[in-house]
Amino acid sequence: MDTLLAALTQHGYAILFGLVFLQAIGFPVPVALALLIAGGASAQHTLFAPLALGGAVGAMLAGDSLMFLLGRHTGWWLLGVLCRISLNPESCILNSADTFYRRGRTLLVVAKFIPGINTLAPPLAGGMSMRFLPFLRLDAAGAALYCGSYFAIGYIFSNALRMLMRGYQTFGRAVGALIVLLAVAYLAFLAWRWLRDRGRQLVRFAMPSEVAPKLKLGSCAILDVRSHGYLDPKAQRIKGSRRLDPHALNRTATDFLQGQEIFIYCTCVREATSSRVAQELKRKGIVVAVIKGGLRAWRKAGLPVEAVPEDELAMLPAFR
Repeated sequence: MDTLLAALTQHGYAILFGLVFLQAIGFPVPVALALLIAGGASAQHTLFAPLALGGAVGAMLAGDSLMFLLGRHTGWWLLGVLCRISLNPESCILNSADTFYRRGRTLLVVAKFIPGINTLAPPLAGGMSMRFLPFLRLDAAGAALYCGSYFAIGYIFSNALRMLMRGYQTFGRAVGALIVLLAVAYLAFLAWRWLRDRGRQLVRFAMPSEVAPKLKLGSCAILDVRSHGYLDPKAQRIKGSRRLDPHALNRTATDFLQGQEIFIYCTCVREATSSRVAQELKRKGIVVAVIKGGLRAWRKAGLPVEAVPEDELAMLPAFR
């Protein structure tokens, strides 16, 4: 116990501020737990409460401001990177941008509590032309609410936390059981994803080198089914391909696809969007195959691409 308290005294602030900053820039770190512990430690006079809480809010503001400025200057690139590492990259940006725009600026106040938009909110605000000072005011309120809530809980229930620390053996067994449960849940998730993807594996795949000659001869059609690739002002696509919105298949006529060989592509991990769209097109009787590796594999093979026409771009809405 004394060793732990000494460690908190010497390194607690740096650890707390570092974890908060890392979460703000997109790393999956246990900030809520760190704030609970910091609150409990402050109640036991191991940490100075104003410094711990104020520093945590400041670290979150620093990380959010960095993400805001990166979103302002990199636009689609940063949003694309964040969505590739999210749990649901297929609709990550579209859903978050729509929610952010419809709910307005005040969503920033509670964004930290909303999975999926907590990290995306600052770069979205930057990419959607929100002014920095209004962003900073709202984000400061959100950071104070988030950090203050967990810190206060830890402070109020500090005695329970202290008892928990004293009974570290029991706590260790509880943590061990929790780790086992999390491992079981993760394995169950992998099994569910394997069962889901097993049906998608029935989709036929084709290498870019197989598709290119057919496209040159005009004996096939290529469809771009990227879920959000057309948000990028500098977006490119396979030369000669056409857009098919994967979110509007039920509202899009597909009769023109009948009677010809169709190849589709995206930029998702494991061709997730292409595989889903291929399954739906197959159910409509359309002969379809997925280009293995998507747009990246096509580029890597040195095959021709073209800029997406301006009238087909779907730009993010902008705050004015």
